Amino acid sequence: MKTRAAVLYELGFEKPYAQSIPLRIETLELDAPGYAEVLVEIKATGLCHSDLSVINGSRPRPVPMALGHEAAGLVVETGEGVTDLKPGDHVVCTFVPSCGQCLPCQEGRPALCEPGASANNQGTLLSGERRLHHENQEIQHHLGVSGFADYAVVSRRSLVKVDPQIPFEMVAMFGCAVMTGVGAVVNTARIPFGSTVAVVGLGGVGLSALLGAVAAGASRIIAVDLNPEKLQFANRIGATHVFDSRDPEVVSLVRALTGGGVEYAFETAGAVPAMEVAYAITRRGGTTVTTGLPHPDHKFSFPPATLTAEERTIKGSYLGSCVPARDIPRFIELYKQGKLPIDRLLTDTLSLEQVNEGFDRLDRGDASRLVVVFP
Repeated sequence: MKTRAAVLYELGFEKPYAQSIPLRIETLELDAPGYAEVLVEIKATGLCHSDLSVINGSRPRPVPMALGHEAAGLVVETGEGVTDLKPGDHVVCTFVPSCGQCLPCQEGRPALCEPGASANNQGTLLSGERRLHHENQEIQHHLGVSGFADYAVVSRRSLVKVDPQIPFEMVAMFGCAVMTGVGAVVNTARIPFGSTVAVVGLGGVGLSALLGAVAAGASRIIAVDLNPEKLQFANRIGATHVFDSRDPEVVSLVRALTGGGVEYAFETAGAVPAMEVAYAITRRGGTTVTTGLPHPDHKFSFPPATLTAEERTIKGSYLGSCVPARDIPRFIELYKQGKLPIDRLLTDTLSLEQVNEGFDRLDRGDASRLVVVFP
């Protein structure tokens, strides 16, 4: 069958993207789903910094590649071996397919699935296959999803069935921003009730982490960013204090406010300066968690003696340390109860033709979350 998709042919386009057009809307050939694969009609796909980092070249991926990974839609057809989904089911995609057989999967850590990571790096589905083609050229899959498209074939291991009552533009955000941000708080850090928390970087993941800290009962929630509008928004959704990261005194101000720093600091910007601030505002005995993905060549340095003398912890969090089939339904239930109001993060919806303009807005920090919706 044929499908429209947003395809990236080379890395490192100049800004603004509305003029350089890194993503070309192409009509591609899409193969039928193979064994353990599913054809999904995409209904909504969020714009994420993980897409932007491929466009700007800071997260190199093989090209040409059909981008988009924070996606939700309807099951159209199931391949052989798929018995637990049927046409019409509502699903959300996850950006790491989990094989269920490797050691991390057996340990309950599907975010670290080894075959899933290999497939993502190579631009294939979990099966090792590519189902997208254009004029006899294979098109790479982005994180096993390629969701900026009318239709996608994905591994069954990349899908979670969800409540059909939730709008697709909301459901899509649970596949990346919510899972990553909330998961970092409740799974990676496991913050105790009453903890002091800081979030450095207020994109979709950071704001989701902030909402997760509110839901988890943090007593103080400090938001740090360089965008005044985002700081004001953070105040409205639960931050108790906000600080401009451009302030040269930001570290001393946060440490003074908290009597030596917060117990848990979350770096969600994917930038080394943000990580340096997050580590500096973490108290003795505290934990610094990073969900960011800076350029692979960038380095973060810190005084190693502080790890021992201050019993500090640095932790990475990928996919929010989530088990998607377990955590996404839980997070959606909290959303339905009003305890995780992620609808407040949705800034705007776009058409597929507006995707390049949308990435300009994301790059400028003008939006919390933008979502492409499909008719």
